[in-house]
Amino acid sequence: MSNIRSISDMRSYSDILHNVNIHPSAFLTEPDSHESIVTEKSNMKKTDAALKLMAELAKGKKSGEEKGWLSSSDVKAHFWTKANET
Repeated sequence: MSNIRSISDMRSYSDILHNVNIHPSAFLTEPDSHESIVTEKSNMKKTDAALKLMAELAKGKKSGEEKGWLSSSDVKAHFWTKANET
């Protein structure tokens, strides 16, 4: 279940931190609908890793579309060669 709080609740910062320990994140909303998130550091690291992976996958997709795709046998041969290099 999500933990959505008003930004005015930041006055009780310790209460929000306690809720972040129970829920993965706290979403803080403002009257003009801007949102902020208070989350644990481990959740942020996971989010950063996921964003980096998505960016790398997008680069690979773009490269495949522009330069052509490799066959699965070419990919296997490449990694077989790399694994057997000394």
